[in-house]
Amino acid sequence: MGELIFEARGAVFRYRGASADAVAGADLAIPRRALVGIVGPNGSGKTPLPRLLLGTLRPTAGVVRAFGRPAVEWRRRDLARRVAVVAQREEPTFPLRVRDAVRLGRYPHVGRYRPFAAADEAAVQRALERADAVDFGDRWIQALSGGEWQRVRIARALAQEPEVMVLDEATANLDLRHEMETLELVTDLVRSEGLTGVLVTHHVNLVTRFADALIVLDHGRVVASGTPEAVLRRDVVERVFAWPVDIVRWQGVPQVVPVVRSGRRDERGSGDEPGEREGRG
Repeated sequence: MGELIFEARGAVFRYRGASADAVAGADLAIPRRALVGIVGPNGSGKTPLPRLLLGTLRPTAGVVRAFGRPAVEWRRRDLARRVAVVAQREEPTFPLRVRDAVRLGRYPHVGRYRPFAAADEAAVQRALERADAVDFGDRWIQALSGGEWQRVRIARALAQEPEVMVLDEATANLDLRHEMETLELVTDLVRSEGLTGVLVTHHVNLVTRFADALIVLDHGRVVASGTPEAVLRRDVVERVFAWPVDIVRWQGVPQVVPVVRSGRRDERGSGDEPGEREGRG
């Protein structure tokens, strides 16, 4: 499998006062230079698991490592030089222009003894270009749409020049074009520059088109992991999402089609390219 970026063995986490574990004995391994999707229904553990991997939550039991060290032992600044995170929720707090917001991504690399330099400005410019945010680089972030703000956050992460990007619902609020461009960008960074990508999402079909591997969560447990072809089986998807589905192949990639429980089928797609369907037995 090669060098591991993140690893969890029997990881358990329970929020204070909760009656059940949010992460319940999770085992997983994310290797370097892979693009891995973490999927599951609401309440499956998609929020606390990445926080365990990043060391912002301490496991109640088990072991969680980042770059071979216990994740909680990393100094935040040191880890931020290697891992960039686009969190699920973040509201602008202070009035900043877009370019200044992206400059914050250079914070792990600068400081009291190493002021902002030409190389940092170049990294900011590259990040703005990659995230398609140059055109509004001088606008105030409070004046941005939800999709534009998301692209600024992605640009800020790119400005860190990380080895790893963790994106939690990173395509939320993006239109179709920028949703696809974001995933194509992360995929390109993994393929051409050796980045490791972790995509936490509820868009199962979308992430399946890009990911090398999927980790499927249910009630805090890893119930399946491996290639999309190995993981996206009808029995697994129906059990985890509690809904009947068909699995079809579109351009060689498995895709999940929710089934209307009454047994009806939407006939409007009769002119579409047929997909190979996994039988329902």
